[in-house]
Amino acid sequence: MKKKNQVKLSAVLLLSAALMLAGCGNEETAEPGTAAAESGKLTKLVIAEPLHYTGYLPLYVAQREGYFAEEGLEVEMLQAAGGAHVTSVVSGDAWGVIGGPESNALANIGNSDPIISVSNVVNRANVYLMAKKGTAPAGSSDEELKAFLEGKKVNAGRHGGTPNLLTQYLLLELGLDPQKDVRLLEPADGSTVVAMVQQGAADIANGAEPQISDGMEKGVWDEPFYKFHDLGDYAYSVLSVKQSTIEKDPETVQKAVNAVVKALKAIQEDQEMAMEVLKAEFPTLSDTAAQAALDRAYEDQLWSPDGIISEEALDKDMNVMIKTGIYKGEYTYDGLVDMQFVNKTAE
Repeated sequence: MKKKNQVKLSAVLLLSAALMLAGCGNEETAEPGTAAAESGKLTKLVIAEPLHYTGYLPLYVAQREGYFAEEGLEVEMLQAAGGAHVTSVVSGDAWGVIGGPESNALANIGNSDPIISVSNVVNRANVYLMAKKGTAPAGSSDEELKAFLEGKKVNAGRHGGTPNLLTQYLLLELGLDPQKDVRLLEPADGSTVVAMVQQGAADIANGAEPQISDGMEKGVWDEPFYKFHDLGDYAYSVLSVKQSTIEKDPETVQKAVNAVVKALKAIQEDQEMAMEVLKAEFPTLSDTAAQAALDRAYEDQLWSPDGIISEEALDKDMNVMIKTGIYKGEYTYDGLVDMQFVNKTAE
């Protein structure tokens, strides 16, 4: 009898311990708008990214330096290649997305719950053209670029993606037909940029850091021969969420934007911290490549200083879409951008 009581007592203790552990595990995350979220527990959000690269460093800073946590958020970055970063928000697999507003515009066609951009992150066209080592054009005039590009195999990246569109835009501006005068390669996987040139599958590639430094270290190419950042203010990568999220849970949107704007300002003020986060996010980069990537970002004024998406920056982005024929409809600034949350960070 005593043994049975001991067994019962042990079972009760085990059940109690399991319940306590379950309760502890739930303290870390909570869904927006629930009692758990309102009691100070972290709200877990998923933000989709098309690939992992240094341009998104402000988001990684917000993660690693605790800016999201200070706002009561726990953010997980979800890599979704091939355009799935946008569709993951449409489907509800991700709360938000980092990418171009032009991709949102395409996804919003016929969509009753459009994706709206709430904060700028990368305010330059972060795309560069690199040629196989030793083959870059001698000059940068339109005539020299046209002669050099004609007939080449160009890795333009995913069809419909901003790097691809910018490459086609340049070709059109130079008087070349992207479908006839060059051989346009459009791999869905952006991580193959270096390998394709290295293996001879492409003569020219577009890309950004850390791909640029990686290719230079491997002797695949030299410095980029063309930089799209010369276009100036350009809404290249912004944080976006669904309209229904803004309407139903503006508090969480405000918290996320607060953290991103803090990170944007911190990167401008503390380059040492930026390097620490860069190395943590890209541990395989050599010290030389990491420094080159960060130097390029600062020199080219890659990141927005305040999260503002200007009408000029959006128009440049959308004009590329329209000129290349990918986007044929009309658009409005207010239909794609909502700056109320960024504006509140300045109050």
